[in-house]
Parts: sequence; C-alpha cells; structure tokens
Amino acid sequence: MPSPLAAIAASAAVLLSGWPAASPAQQPGSIERGRALLAQYQCGSCHTIPGVAAARGDKAAPLTQWRKRSYIAGRLPNRPQVLVQWIAAPQSLVPGTAMPSMGVSPDDAQAMAAYLFSLE
Repeated sequence: MPSPLAAIAASAAVLLSGWPAASPAQQPGSIERGRALLAQYQCGSCHTIPGVAAARGDKAAPLTQWRKRSYIAGRLPNRPQVLVQWIAAPQSLVPGTAMPSMGVSPDDAQAMAAYLFSLE
C-alpha cells in the first residue's frame, strides 16, 4: 500500500499535468455522454451508479452523491481533474488499487467525470 505522501505527490502531479483543467460539468453534452460511457465501459459490474441502467454492482463503493465526497478511493482529493485521471489510469495514482485500467481515453474519462459530478 503506497504511503499517504506518495498519494499526495501523485495528486499534485495530476493537478500540474496536461490533464483537462476545466470542470467536467462545464462541457456541453458531457453529462449525458458520461452516463452512456459508464454503461459502455460496464462500470456498473462493480459499482452501483444512479441513473445508469443495470449499474448495480456491489464489489466496489456505490457512486451515489459523488459531488459531496471528499476523496477518491479514500485518499485522493475529489477534484474533477483527479477523477479524470483516476478513471483513465487508476494505477498511475494508486499502484495496486483494485480499480482496473479499462482503456478509457482522457476525453471519455472527462465525460464520465462530468456525469459523476452531476450526482448530488
């Protein structure tokens, strides 16, 4: 398990990297596209996700009320840019995490994050 200092360093690297800096919710059409992508990538096999058909997984935390959360995976700050990288490349932030890398592009991750941040 990585140290908290390593997680903070990884988060800082995300915030300073070339990942999209704008809030995902600011992207027109991103929310609905994100909902569709969460179904397409079958995120609901592990997570329960409100508004996503058949997303009733119980192997990972439910993604309800995402906007109100403080942390991603219990250790990373819940910020749009961090969530985008978490969705696209979770192992780059928390090596060994149970969250699999699903081959999500940064653009798709941006839309998925937009949908999650719409959940209040």
